[in-house]
Amino acid sequence: MGDFPFYWVQLADFNAEQPQPGESAWAELREAQTMTMKALPNTGEAVIIDIGEGKDIHPKNKLDVGKRLARWALADTYKVPGIPAHSPIYKGMEKQANKIVLAFEHVDGGWRPFDVNELVGFTIAGADHTFVHAKGTILPDGRIEISAEGVADPVAVRYGWADNPKCNMYSGLGLPLTPFRTDDFKGVTAEAN
Repeated sequence: MGDFPFYWVQLADFNAEQPQPGESAWAELREAQTMTMKALPNTGEAVIIDIGEGKDIHPKNKLDVGKRLARWALADTYKVPGIPAHSPIYKGMEKQANKIVLAFEHVDGGWRPFDVNELVGFTIAGADHTFVHAKGTILPDGRIEISAEGVADPVAVRYGWADNPKCNMYSGLGLPLTPFRTDDFKGVTAEAN
């Protein structure tokens, strides 16, 4: 059939919200889905971290899921100009003393934290690999600075890294930030058969 496009929906938020950061097989599966876009050409992912339901693995809000998939077809397959399809995605990090500064791609229209001005969903860890809730600041150039009290020498940041994370970052055009981690620490699915 040739190099036809293939688009999918990233796993939604599901299961109980946890009060403290931790490991998550569900987050690792989301990460694997996102990694597929780099590995395979002509693919796209509709991020729906904001649409899921803790008690139902199949979100009832199919309309917004369909709209996000439609963006991919219109922008990527049919080349309709002016339609952003790609959710913001982590690009790289730079350590600056007790902070980590994150860079992103596809932040069309700048950042728009939802509901509150605080950036919700970021965690940070030092050399002990213990993640804690972090404070974020949007810099004038669009990068995001992350830090936390008690983490003087940070090594890694995560966003939306849970089965059912509380997170609120969107591009100015309304697409949610893709959950990510800056680290390559051994995950809970590393030894799964």
